[in-house]
Amino acid sequence: MGDRPPLEIRDLVKSFGDRRALDGATLELAEGELLGLLGPNGAGKSTLVRSVVGRVRPEAGEIRISGLGPQDPGSRRLVGYVPQEIALYPLLSPAENLWAFGRYQGLEGEELTAAIRRGLEWTGLVDRSRERTERLSGGMKRRLNIAAGTIHRPRLLLLDEPTVGVDPQSRERIYGMIGELRREGVSLLYTTHYMEEAERLCERVAIVDHGKIIAEGTPQELIGRLQAPHILEFSSEPAVGASLLQTIPGVREVRQRAARWFVSVESLVDAVPALFSALQRSGAKLVALSTHRATLEDVFITLTGRELRDE
Repeated sequence: MGDRPPLEIRDLVKSFGDRRALDGATLELAEGELLGLLGPNGAGKSTLVRSVVGRVRPEAGEIRISGLGPQDPGSRRLVGYVPQEIALYPLLSPAENLWAFGRYQGLEGEELTAAIRRGLEWTGLVDRSRERTERLSGGMKRRLNIAAGTIHRPRLLLLDEPTVGVDPQSRERIYGMIGELRREGVSLLYTTHYMEEAERLCERVAIVDHGKIIAEGTPQELIGRLQAPHILEFSSEPAVGASLLQTIPGVREVRQRAARWFVSVESLVDAVPALFSALQRSGAKLVALSTHRATLEDVFITLTGRELRDE
């Protein structure tokens, strides 16, 4: 058991009616790793996470948590889950919420008292410990949500959009809490809609679409697969065709979204003048132009054809 990875997912399949939510999803999380899970809405992220915590039963495939099945009592003690929705009792205080979640996890006596004290200090809520949770700010509730999901000190933690809807200051505080978990050796599976968050926090990223893991690697490795460090983003009137843009020097990929073109190129020095020349030859007028270095979001759009926040 001690030699097994904290999380192994093999060939998971799950359908809801005619919709295949998971279609052979396979993933492995290393000891102490923070793995980001990215995917468009409906791609299968939530079903995958809920399968790990035992809330969804796959039709096929296998899940192992340090060698144990998700329904095994031993594995449940190893796992913490922080859902995207605030899962707290609004009329209870932070201290009372932590007491309740601690009891759910089997804590009692001095162990429970110490866990509540630790959670309040960790979240910075000592001074608000007796106030009703419904009166806390959104960022405070998010922090308390994390403390409730980790009160039993799990070795594997599933975080589902832990910073959604919080202000930048609260987000930084949550990042600090995640950093403390990592220093304690906790393994984390982290879903997010914020690409900059994935690039900043995650050692490795897995992209899921249509119920499958379609790519995984470090953010740098995934960005390197574009084989072009720069992106030209522009629109013109009238619109031009992809064949014209393929004539730009060093072009690696051309894709279109609505009225915008995204062109991956090796060199801006060569590509920008060539773009102006191509538009001039076609009789088109440039409406908007911007450039940026290739990012994880460009990788995501290239692989899925969608932006991460698409509905």
